[in-house]
Amino acid sequence: MADERSYLDHNASAPLRACARTAMLSALDNAANASSVHAEGRAVRRLVERARREVATLVDAAAEHVVFTSGATEAANMLLTPDWRMGRAPLTMGRLYVSAADHPCMLSGGRFAGEAVETFAVRSDGLVDLDALAAVLAAHDGSTGLALVAVHAANNETGVIQPVGEIARLVKDAGGVLVVDAVQAVGRIPVDIAEGWGDFLILSSHKLGGPKGAGAIVGRSDLMMPAPLMSGGGQEKGHRAGTENVAAIAGFGAAAAESLSELENMTTVRQMRDDIEAAIRHSAPDAIIHGTTAPRLPNTSFFSLPESKAETLQIAFDLQGVALSAGSACSSGKVGPSHVLKAMGQGEEATALRVSIGTVTTQDDVVRFRRALAEIADRQARKRSRAA
Repeated sequence: MADERSYLDHNASAPLRACARTAMLSALDNAANASSVHAEGRAVRRLVERARREVATLVDAAAEHVVFTSGATEAANMLLTPDWRMGRAPLTMGRLYVSAADHPCMLSGGRFAGEAVETFAVRSDGLVDLDALAAVLAAHDGSTGLALVAVHAANNETGVIQPVGEIARLVKDAGGVLVVDAVQAVGRIPVDIAEGWGDFLILSSHKLGGPKGAGAIVGRSDLMMPAPLMSGGGQEKGHRAGTENVAAIAGFGAAAAESLSELENMTTVRQMRDDIEAAIRHSAPDAIIHGTTAPRLPNTSFFSLPESKAETLQIAFDLQGVALSAGSACSSGKVGPSHVLKAMGQGEEATALRVSIGTVTTQDDVVRFRRALAEIADRQARKRSRAA
């Protein structure tokens, strides 16, 4: 295995930022509970509330509309429920509609019964089929409750950026509620919940360079809220019980603040992504780079090499010192067909490799990827030649 390595798997988990590490270590110096009223407790509470403001600022929300969770999966399960409240009055979501290319934590339906979950199609370019969404909303039986729609802002595999504003208008016109998984979008493109980004956002700390084990839901308001997933104490205004993971929350806040300040650096990241794709086309002219006809995140490339299994290629890159992935990293290490590519009409067994980079990625990393790909592609060409 190569001694020098390049980590090109930021969509799975971005490297921990120095500012997040510093914030976490500072928080660990105070053992008090954030709910305690003594001076030590109040000091810890200030750390939590500072992080809440930093996370809110990342998406132009009000700090009081941020609820911290243990991560995006918990946030999804909290929001994807039939049971809501509008102020003190109960409110029912009759059916959940999810994009067929969404993350598994959304497709699983949260607390909805299986028969109350329906997927809607995406196009061959990975964008949501707006006509398909309009059709399911038009057919929704309002007597069962409101329509709850869940969609990702940017796909974790292809990087395709969804037309969230148009989706939000369709949902609003149908009287529904929109939950947007913004996990991959924040810190890479501007996200503003006040500008047509739906009713609720889901965020994850470790995709931003914060620690694992922290996430948040962010609402446009807190008048309409889901029934708590976890009940107990009154933490997070009663929306999420349990003593706060202060160190993780502090790291999350610091990472959110720094990632917002780095948005202007995404032009450089995009150029490196383009250099990587140029290398793919040069060494493997028959490669398919998915989603290129749609808007994409500046840091993500998802590509397939014909007659090659993604798992085999991933291992080959790993041995060459390049860490990348074969799609989502949320399947207990399993590599298999991509449901995203299936939803895009690429076939039941379609697989691909994902390169995802960030502001800490260097030209040396790009060169290492290019050299590894050239060697792998050359080895495959010789193998095909012998078999001919």
